[in-house]
Amino acid sequence: MDGAFSSGVSCSGPVNLRGRFHLSPVGGLFAMSAPGPFLDTRPALPASSPLASRGLLAAVVAGLGLAALTDLFSVVVGIRLRNAAQEGSGFFTADQQELEDAAELYEKAGMFQGTAYLACAIVFLCWFFRMRRTTGLMAPDQFRRGPGWAVGTWFIPLANLWMPYRIAMEMWMAATFLPHDGGQRQTRTWPVNTWWALFVLGTLLNRYAGTSYKNAETLQGLESAVRWYLIADLTSIAAAAAAAHFAVRLTALQRRKAVEGPYGHQASDAAPAGRIPA
Repeated sequence: MDGAFSSGVSCSGPVNLRGRFHLSPVGGLFAMSAPGPFLDTRPALPASSPLASRGLLAAVVAGLGLAALTDLFSVVVGIRLRNAAQEGSGFFTADQQELEDAAELYEKAGMFQGTAYLACAIVFLCWFFRMRRTTGLMAPDQFRRGPGWAVGTWFIPLANLWMPYRIAMEMWMAATFLPHDGGQRQTRTWPVNTWWALFVLGTLLNRYAGTSYKNAETLQGLESAVRWYLIADLTSIAAAAAAAHFAVRLTALQRRKAVEGPYGHQASDAAPAGRIPA
């Protein structure tokens, strides 16, 4: 971790190498003296960091759960519409009333999804921004961009398929304990990778399914489009679960580091591996 904070910050162990040094003439030469008797390559952090909000986390999980429920409802209704479309090979051989009822209900399911997605997105972006600010206080050198990008990147076409992931990864690394020996961080990032892979896959599948649904002119085309929507909805459900897991884990990591400090407790006092208090 780069950068140094105020000299008033204390940490377990010797003085930071990146502290202020003084040049003093000794025998015609200049000698460099540290401000303390010991040297340490471990960087200092602010004396305290705010804890991530549990209430906002609960709202995020609830929003993701609501979005997943609307996806599940869309899957059930989509299966009904697909079965109705498979009964004939053209619009004139299928049961028109059953097909129209199924299509109308499917449209309503899409409206429910849109409303739930909007509410979920607003809450998630609020949480994402707050987490960027709190983790940024812990390790500002981990971030390439300011906190405002945690929101702005989601609205940039094409870039929103990559830049939010980079910010999420930076937050994850910032919330991770620093190694006691001053080496590189070693942490598992699969919660971030899994969430983002499913999110991008679900987004692309939804766009393709939407285009196919609008251009469907026969029952075969309708059935194919609904099939792609079913795959997209199931992927979105998995993405919502992965997003909830990512949010819970990142919040727990941030809260633990805020309480225990940048290096955590010493080995004798540390909690068992894999157990992170909420």
